[in-house]
Amino acid sequence: MRRILIFSLIYYPHIIGGAEIAIKEITDRISPNEIEFDMITMRKNAPAFERMGNVNVYRVGLPWFGNNTRSSRIFPLSKLLFIPFAFLKAISLHKKNKYDLIWSMMASYAGFAALLFKKKFHDTPFVLSIQEGDNFERREGILYSIFAMIFKTADRIQCISKFLVEWSRKMGAKCPITIVPNAVDYELFSGKEILGGDASLRDKLGKKEEDVFLITTGRLVKKNAVRDIVSALQYLPNNVKLLILGQGYEEEYLKSQVSDLNIVNRVQFSGFIPHAEMPKYLRVSDIFIRPSLSEGFGNSFIEAMAAGIPVIATPVGGIVDFLVDGETGLFCEVKNPKSIAQKVEKLIKDKESREYIVKNARKMVEEKYGWGKIAGEIKEIFYSAMLSVP
Repeated sequence: MRRILIFSLIYYPHIIGGAEIAIKEITDRISPNEIEFDMITMRKNAPAFERMGNVNVYRVGLPWFGNNTRSSRIFPLSKLLFIPFAFLKAISLHKKNKYDLIWSMMASYAGFAALLFKKKFHDTPFVLSIQEGDNFERREGILYSIFAMIFKTADRIQCISKFLVEWSRKMGAKCPITIVPNAVDYELFSGKEILGGDASLRDKLGKKEEDVFLITTGRLVKKNAVRDIVSALQYLPNNVKLLILGQGYEEEYLKSQVSDLNIVNRVQFSGFIPHAEMPKYLRVSDIFIRPSLSEGFGNSFIEAMAAGIPVIATPVGGIVDFLVDGETGLFCEVKNPKSIAQKVEKLIKDKESREYIVKNARKMVEEKYGWGKIAGEIKEIFYSAMLSVP
């Protein structure tokens, strides 16, 4: 049996995204008889230790310190302190467990902690997963040089899109890089009730027979451009409404925008919805939209495809790996609400095109984006890294 230490800034039960879902889905599918996983993550309001799935989760930091979400801009000190706390905890755990490999989820705060560990225990293989969706050009000067060291020091890098491979090389990565995308729990998102929807949720949301529900899911941050969807409602009939799932620093701005445009009765903020509950919200909706300014990959898109609703997106980052315009979705222009409205109208009016897109997208997701396949590919990267480092 091998033992792997994971560094991840955020993990369950807190607000999570595609990166954290990936950790859980992958580790759940690798037998503890093959690999035992430990993790170091930020404490927040959660126990210092607990077993979650196939992972022993160790949380560092003070329980009341750092209750901001990953997207918070208000209190970054808790994230900075995670680096030394995680490094010291890793040293302590390594003395007891002698890890065969360390795995960092993303190259930010978790990556810095993993870098320090690698510098001290240079014989331990270091696998870096790149799932970043933004902040590609913001690091400068000495901070850029230190950040680049994470890429230069890794023994193997796994990226979820071609775009992120290019970015990793730009950051100085010299090691082997493998593209392994994120996936979707196809059985969960493509359930039998997809077409009929959930009647009780329809009633709760007040959806009428003539209503067309647009839905967007994910963090409410600038790069997800939810404000452009809100603006697009001005160019669409009143029966077209928007369902927003997620939290983030843009929430207050978006609510103010909705009020200023006098469309309060057409927009619903549902807040944080557990991942397991997401499918039923997709089932009662008609079109998924996220007009991203940047995107590493975008789990939300393939989840919507699996759920059987058409997707509108922008041709940025890793989205182009799976969305072919007119085949598996529609592209709208970046920062262009009128373009969003035009694509929505096309999907509403052109039933034949809509059904064609939905059919192709669901088939693609089923064939290419299953977690069982992805977990197997990640496991191969782990073993390859362990064999290649003396």
